[in-house]
Amino acid sequence: MDKKIVKKPSLAYSLLILSLIIVIIATGMLVFGASIQIMMFITLLTIIPFVTRLGYSYKNVEESIFSSMLKALQPSMILLTVGILIGSWIASGTVPALIYYGIQAISPQFFLVSTLIFCSIVSLATGSSWATLGTAGIAMMGVSQSLGIPAGVTAGAIISGAYFGDKMSPLSDSTNLSPAVVGADLMTHIKHMLWTTVPAYLITAIIFTVLGMRYGTESVSSTDVNTLTGYLAEHFNLGINPFIPVVILFVLLIAKQPAITSIFIGALSGAVVAILYQGSTVSEIVNVFYNGYHVESGIETINTLLQRGGLTSMLPLVALFLFALGIGGLLQKSGVLETIVVSLTSRIKSRGMLVFATIITAYFTLGIGGSFSFSAVMTGTLMKPLYDKFNLRPENLSRIIEDCSTQSCSLPPWTASGLFTAAALGVSPLVYIPFCFMAMITPLFTLIYGITGFTYTEKEKIQVINDYKKTAEA
Repeated sequence: MDKKIVKKPSLAYSLLILSLIIVIIATGMLVFGASIQIMMFITLLTIIPFVTRLGYSYKNVEESIFSSMLKALQPSMILLTVGILIGSWIASGTVPALIYYGIQAISPQFFLVSTLIFCSIVSLATGSSWATLGTAGIAMMGVSQSLGIPAGVTAGAIISGAYFGDKMSPLSDSTNLSPAVVGADLMTHIKHMLWTTVPAYLITAIIFTVLGMRYGTESVSSTDVNTLTGYLAEHFNLGINPFIPVVILFVLLIAKQPAITSIFIGALSGAVVAILYQGSTVSEIVNVFYNGYHVESGIETINTLLQRGGLTSMLPLVALFLFALGIGGLLQKSGVLETIVVSLTSRIKSRGMLVFATIITAYFTLGIGGSFSFSAVMTGTLMKPLYDKFNLRPENLSRIIEDCSTQSCSLPPWTASGLFTAAALGVSPLVYIPFCFMAMITPLFTLIYGITGFTYTEKEKIQVINDYKKTAEA
């Protein structure tokens, strides 16, 4: 760091910077109709002078931005690979087959709850919400479209199931990261989450069952359904072969192979099926990999459903992910984020207040950092000393991180998960957010348990003494 006097930002100055970020982005999008990508980029450059005013050199600022952006490389690679997978699986007939047989097998009245359960199983098996959204999610959106069920409701069921599995699967990155940040055991963490997740999931399933009864009894045009299924049967070779890429991908993910290579192998297997079974050429598949699958059917529903995927479809998300992490890194390194959070938690006098402050911190860091990983690391790091002070075991904190940050990471439209979800499902976050019941209900149990103390485990005396010794030695 350059030899300059670096000042710690005051609370007023920190709130000024945060307010400036919100105003710039909101004004650009709501008043001028600008894309969120360009507004985030403008915001990133605008707040640099405010940070250098604290004593940081431009070199310091640049390093903090770029070091934070480096964290986007792995998820960006996953994003790009999933884009390739989506296009490949449409060309191979995998997504069309899932849609076709889903229409045949699922009763309209129980479609929504079936979607919730199906996506939960897929996500539990793979440990990946993104893989679930980009495969099973797309298929279920297609089925709902043919059944006349509103897109936002279906997307809510898909998202609730996908992030339930992501949260509870031992194969998931988020499920491993959360306990690792706070020093909790993985299986203890998963078992502890059952107290909040299971009742929230059951209530969510009941809600989607009731909504399914409502929307499923409305008249569905058999002409529209027959048009869609007829087109799929005529233009794609269905049967068992299109499901081979699904099996390959699931086996690789369950075997804990790297996500990027597993997803790309799944895309390659889809390409092989497309060439050998659907009659596509190598040139066509390479183009699908890059530009996505395109069709001109003359039917708007089919065009909307099948024209998606490809590496280029994810480039806007990658750009936004970079800018969001750049802003988050700048706020973290300059001390702005810490100042706001510390002021929030400085007057905590009870367990209920601690839990409430943790929930707010999780949501705040998720919104600022634009990713679950940023939120988990910051929330865990900032709040762990307070949990030690209240003699609470670390799994209490890791559970709240999952209940809030993981479960809600697709709700803010500017986060990586929010952007990917909207792009994969073809639904605006403002449309699906009201129906993401798991994300809304789970934190309620978290807060109630925090106030009552139910399920909040305390450290044993011997562990408290050992932790105190470690702190003293440090």
